[in-house]
Amino acid sequence: MTKAELRKHVRQLKLQHQETAKADSDRIMQVIEANPHFQVAQTVLLYHSLPDEVCTHDFINKWCDKKQILLPKVVGNDLELRCYHDIRGLKTGSFGIAEPTEALFTDYEKIDFAAVPGMAFDADGNRLGRGKGYYDRLLPRLTNAYKAGICFPYQMVDTVPTEETDIKMDEVIC
Repeated sequence: MTKAELRKHVRQLKLQHQETAKADSDRIMQVIEANPHFQVAQTVLLYHSLPDEVCTHDFINKWCDKKQILLPKVVGNDLELRCYHDIRGLKTGSFGIAEPTEALFTDYEKIDFAAVPGMAFDADGNRLGRGKGYYDRLLPRLTNAYKAGICFPYQMVDTVPTEETDIKMDEVIC
C-alpha cells in the first residue's frame, strides 16, 4: 500500500470508529500516564489533538502544573515548540488547530518525552504522518526524548512505507 492509499484507508477507519474515540482516548492517555518514561520526564512534548486524533486536551491540562508541557505551533513549513501553562495560552492557528501562544522553546535536548501523533504506525515504530512533513523535520532535533507514537488501535498496520530519513518511535501506544 502506498502512503497515499494508507492515509485514505485510515481516514475511512476513523469515520467508522468515531463513537468509541472518547473512551479509547481516555484509555490510551492512562497508558501514557503509567509509562515509566513519562513518569520520570520533566519536559514533555504533547500535541493539542484534532477531532480525529487521540484526544489530549484533558491530559495536557492535568499535567501542565506538574511538568513542563510543550505544544507545537505550525510556522511556515516547520513546527515551533511553545510552552503551555493553561488554556488561555491557546489560539486557533493553522489547520484549525489550537496552538500555543506562550514562550518559544528551543532547548530540544531538555525534552524527555515526546507524544507523537500519526496516521498509522507499525510494530517496528515506523510512523506515517499526514503528509506535510512537520514531524519529520522536528523529530531529528529531539535527540534525548523518548518518542512515543500515539494512535488508536486500528491505526496499527503491518507495514508503514518508510524512507531513509524517517525517525522510528521508541514505542507505539494504542
